[in-house]
Amino acid sequence: MRPSQLDALVDADQGLISREIFTSAEIYAQELETVFARAWLLVGHESLVPEPGDFYLSRMGEESVILCRDREKRIHVFLNSCSHRGMKVCRYDQGNTTVFTCPYHAWSYALDGSLQGVPQYETLYKGVLDRAKWSLVKVPRQVDYKGTIWASWDADAPDFETYLGDARTHLDLALDCRDGRPGGSEVIGVHRWVFPANWKFAAENFVGDTYHNVSHGSVDAIGIGPSARAGAKGRRDDELKQAQHIWISFAQGHGVHSALQHPDAEFVDSYLDQPEIGAYFRHCYEERRRRLGEAARLLPFVGTIFPNTSYHGRQPRGLCAWHPHSPTETEGWRFFLVDADAPDNVKDFLRRFYMRYSGPAGMTEQDDMENWLYATAASRGTIARRHPFNYQQSMGAAKLNDPVPGEVSTQTTEHIARGYYRRWQGYMAGASWDSLLGRDDPRFQGKGGVAGAAE
Repeated sequence: MRPSQLDALVDADQGLISREIFTSAEIYAQELETVFARAWLLVGHESLVPEPGDFYLSRMGEESVILCRDREKRIHVFLNSCSHRGMKVCRYDQGNTTVFTCPYHAWSYALDGSLQGVPQYETLYKGVLDRAKWSLVKVPRQVDYKGTIWASWDADAPDFETYLGDARTHLDLALDCRDGRPGGSEVIGVHRWVFPANWKFAAENFVGDTYHNVSHGSVDAIGIGPSARAGAKGRRDDELKQAQHIWISFAQGHGVHSALQHPDAEFVDSYLDQPEIGAYFRHCYEERRRRLGEAARLLPFVGTIFPNTSYHGRQPRGLCAWHPHSPTETEGWRFFLVDADAPDNVKDFLRRFYMRYSGPAGMTEQDDMENWLYATAASRGTIARRHPFNYQQSMGAAKLNDPVPGEVSTQTTEHIARGYYRRWQGYMAGASWDSLLGRDDPRFQGKGGVAGAAE
């Protein structure tokens, strides 16, 4: 698709987005080539493969990939496809092994991806087959960032921290320990499900779309929160009600909704029916403020790291990957996070809350999915496709680097979604990495330029 055609689909300056980008097979095929084959994508978490030989089957775009830990405890990401005829060499979701063996012709691969065994090698291949050249395809760019594993198919992709830019500060809030120590999270469960909607609707939902809160009226009416026992008074996100909410678009296409607490804000106990749990989180709150000082005022809510990784930074805390299946079908993965050294009763308490709140059976996710499904269906119609979606909310209201780095709004806004689709447009047009990092974006010039965009 030519740049002129893309301009007709995305007019971020006017806040108009064509419905075609949510249903077109041609656009979807180009996304796989230009977005998912270049951007940094979430693969998993190191806690999913804690021991040598452990593996976890994941995805990058439509590609099946293997996340595994070798005998030297190094983590690798491989294309799950035999180099001989392409059969999957791993067909289990997770487990432990010493070797990956293709069930088609029995070529086998070591945990570092090297081709190890070839049946009848001496008779059929000796002197012809160079085993070193026929290893599993290794993803060329890979990083372990605070326990999360990310990868890119583009060997020329910038380093991951440059890719994150200033969004890194907000992602850290989801990954760091609740008491302010860096990193330290682990996965306590993964929900995976398929739903008939375009993947971008899910990603866009988490860049900071607070306008859709009317969808969660039933959740707010019952006051769903971490506590669930009769008579409990805990509500969801009580601490966020005492804060200045901020919606931030970043040059790299990421977007977040965070909040700044008042300097004198006190801990809000949402665990009134379970004092031991409340005491744990009070301790974490006080320790975080002691360790981080003024920086502890910044609280996470939600965000999306371009293109398809979203997060909840508080409760339920976790990462979401929106894997594309087709223009109108997505596989959602939720990696639920807790502090690895949290007490067992806290982990069990949070596990139960996470399932009530989100995922395919959770109250809020069911609300969201209904919206995404109907929005996708409404993008298919012959007449509907003639009319663009409106993304004009709060145009001109954002300010640069005020009060935090990025293009910031202090009111409900769609400027983050406009920024997201601007960057999507750049990927689709095959723009350079300089452009995709926002180095030529006039919205982010001045006041220090584009943070995190210099390698």
